[in-house]
Amino acid sequence: MRVSDKKFKISFIVIAIIILLATILISLKLGSVNITFKELISGLFSGQSEGNLGIIKDLRMPRVLIAVLVGANLAIAGVLLQSVIRNPLADPYITGISSGACVVTIFFMVFIPSVTNLRPIFGFFGGLVCCLIIYFMAYKNGLSPIRIVLAGAACNALLGGFSSMITVSAGLGASNIQKWMMGSLATVNWSNVHILLIYSVVGIIAALLLSKVCNILALGSKNARSLGFNSDLYMIIVTAIAVFLASISTAIAGIISFVGLVVPHVCRIIIGSDHKYLIPCSGIVGGFLVLFADTVGRMAMRPNEIPVGVVTAILGAPFFLYLLRRSDLK
Repeated sequence: MRVSDKKFKISFIVIAIIILLATILISLKLGSVNITFKELISGLFSGQSEGNLGIIKDLRMPRVLIAVLVGANLAIAGVLLQSVIRNPLADPYITGISSGACVVTIFFMVFIPSVTNLRPIFGFFGGLVCCLIIYFMAYKNGLSPIRIVLAGAACNALLGGFSSMITVSAGLGASNIQKWMMGSLATVNWSNVHILLIYSVVGIIAALLLSKVCNILALGSKNARSLGFNSDLYMIIVTAIAVFLASISTAIAGIISFVGLVVPHVCRIIIGSDHKYLIPCSGIVGGFLVLFADTVGRMAMRPNEIPVGVVTAILGAPFFLYLLRRSDLK
């Protein structure tokens, strides 16, 4: 790698971090509570929790942090899945991981609401089972991208039906669960931040440590084996981490689609395919995208809110169709 290329990639990541931090401040400021940037910044560093600052810290800040964590997790999960499957259509939503995590999470929300802290773990097992089923259905002399799309669409429809059936049994709480299913951050709190932060740090660190592995997997199984690399084992490990990151995010925020599809492609176009840079870059841009979408959803139709999952679907679906059109799928 040329020094200039390395400097460009690092510079882009630094600029992305600065843009993300600026977006966080803007998102904290925007809302029904009016406050200046000076008051906001001084309040954040002084530890004040009175008046408007208290409202922002208790209600708006958890939502902003959850948006960043969820976006980073989904984007990194998309990068990992695309490196394993080696096709541009791999995404936590399209591969059914989000739907699997969603239906299991809803089951516990309705029938065993006392296990709130364990929702991400149960969601992980639901996403893992659904992912394995779709891989099994899509495998025929290798993983076919078009089979993954079709199997994912079928599983999403099936699990969506199960989710709706379980939601109906929730009675008066059904409307809140339906909003959550669309990818809503309206009800998140500091408890959700603490839970998601711990799991996210573990998953993101694991993903960063496997960046070299992802580079080798991207070469294909035959080339990896020729280098003495146990590709099957590492494919399972990388897939498990991707499922973990996507499932814990879905368990907290509901189904937020297409983030894992759009962000990795945009970052890959800008900084290339080296996962040493692609993984952190995708995490930062993914955090920005979900935070931006949530802010737009909050402000576009005040006092009503558009769920962040709806906004990302509007942005991501055309991009998915574009990839489907230009890709050589068999």
